[in-house]
Amino acid sequence: MMGPAHSLSGAAAWLGVGAAAAAAGHPMPWPVLVVGALICAGAALAPDLDHKSATISRAFGPVSRGMCEIVDKLSYAVYKATKKQGDPRRSGGHRTLTHTWLWAVMIGGGASLAAYTGGRWAVLVLLFVHLVLAVEGLLWRAARMSSDILVWLLGATSAWILAGVLDQPGNGADWLFTGDGQEYLWLGLPIVLGALVHDIGDALTVSGCPILWPIPIGRKRWYPVGPPKALRFRAGSWVELKVLMPAFMLLGGVGGAAALNFI
Repeated sequence: MMGPAHSLSGAAAWLGVGAAAAAAGHPMPWPVLVVGALICAGAALAPDLDHKSATISRAFGPVSRGMCEIVDKLSYAVYKATKKQGDPRRSGGHRTLTHTWLWAVMIGGGASLAAYTGGRWAVLVLLFVHLVLAVEGLLWRAARMSSDILVWLLGATSAWILAGVLDQPGNGADWLFTGDGQEYLWLGLPIVLGALVHDIGDALTVSGCPILWPIPIGRKRWYPVGPPKALRFRAGSWVELKVLMPAFMLLGGVGGAAALNFI
């Protein structure tokens, strides 16, 4: 899928988690719901760090473009080192390592560890990165028309404000993890979810997605998981633009309303 659809699906997924938590009698504080949805929307773009033409490659200028080249080469090297006889030859690393459940867990776990050990500045960096990505994905038309610096300023300002809101008692800095020094450990959860939602979205397209790596399936270790071919679509097609994106917006709205006990 394309960047905007990925971001919408990420936000909708976290709002759905909020609705499930409310239905289970453990509603999220509203700042956790809002910040988590934005982080998840940004994280849903991150697996395409292996693609130099993806939205994330443009998000942070030369830094993100350089990272995309490095991650592409790393992913390709891992693919060549671990592929089985049935896996096809490839010329690059797109839709390999960063499109797996293991990568999602590692990135989310790393974010939680950074928040735990790095304190407030690590939290601000995590928020900044994912809020910039959320703007690039959810407000992609405006982001394309604006300068990168304006988008970065919006991300930095929003990160500072939202971190201040979360820091207030009862607003969710210690959501799920209440021990001393465990504030913001939950930040890894929307990052894991965003990456997995991205992978599921790509699995619906014609190429499928090797979500289950490194678990082998038959003669392939990089098996392209997906529905029957008749149910798949091409990225950017009318199915994505006219069906899936409106569905994500509707589901996100319903999920958010349910999470806040409006319905």
